[in-house]
Amino acid sequence: MECRVLSIQSHVVRGYVGNKSATFPLQVLGFEVDSINSVQFSNHTGYAHWKGQVLTAEELNVLYEGIKLNKVTHYDYILTGYSRDTSFLEMVVDIIQELKKVNPSLVYVCDPVMGDHGAMYVPENLLPVYKDKVVPLADILTPNQFEAELLTGRKINTEEDAIEVMDLLHKMGPETVVLTSTDLPSKNGDQFLVALGSQKTKKPDGTNTNQKICMDIPKVDAVFVGTGDLFAAMLLAWTHHHPKDLKAACEKTVSVMHHVIKRTITYANEVAGPGNRPSPAQLELRMVQSKADIENPTIVVQAKVLQKSS
Repeated sequence: MECRVLSIQSHVVRGYVGNKSATFPLQVLGFEVDSINSVQFSNHTGYAHWKGQVLTAEELNVLYEGIKLNKVTHYDYILTGYSRDTSFLEMVVDIIQELKKVNPSLVYVCDPVMGDHGAMYVPENLLPVYKDKVVPLADILTPNQFEAELLTGRKINTEEDAIEVMDLLHKMGPETVVLTSTDLPSKNGDQFLVALGSQKTKKPDGTNTNQKICMDIPKVDAVFVGTGDLFAAMLLAWTHHHPKDLKAACEKTVSVMHHVIKRTITYANEVAGPGNRPSPAQLELRMVQSKADIENPTIVVQAKVLQKSS
């Protein structure tokens, strides 16, 4: 049975971010991907220059209407990432609600991209839209620590805080929550980043179980763009293959990330030459070169189960 994803994200002509980061890896793993490009830029905005167009809410609706008129609106998954306009985001919400009526078992994977390291890089009026309309529709949510704190109004200083924040996010709607990066100290030292996940599942007898996991991810000293988009896409794919095993899904997701990033930094350093910092162009993700790792990742990061409770 084929699995179809509607991905509403940004598009770049050169490089990997948004839909360019998500589409190829999902296709490699056997998913049909229908893309709506929220922006079309020459390249990501980390370069010195960029040019392009931004899709309006009206234009988004026109594209959706075309799909609807042809009666091809049956989707298994919806994936959304960066958006910086409230009317666009609200139109996305309307589309998701309609598509969930067409297929009640549709899974919505939401990366609530709002900011990082204590600063918002989208207009502040997007927060209430995410809080009140987007997150309640999401089945899988992938915020970083800052975004999780924004959505819940709670600070994360300890692992206990992180568990509490994930539980609060569950109460808002999503059954699976992954904090993709936190500032929590890793037991393995400061060369590692801590990520946490929580998944609520219903057993056949109707009782609920909750699996919580923690991962120590090796850090790489460089700025990569498009990694969050790749993470959300891979989590979609691997939770599809391991629907009741967040540990396995996260290990595969993070291992894909590790292989892609390692290949990218090795290449970038070679091209930049000794003693030079690689440029944004040299640091574009080595996605096509990582096809085998995307399809069958060697597990390099083990997740630790924190608790499994009924």
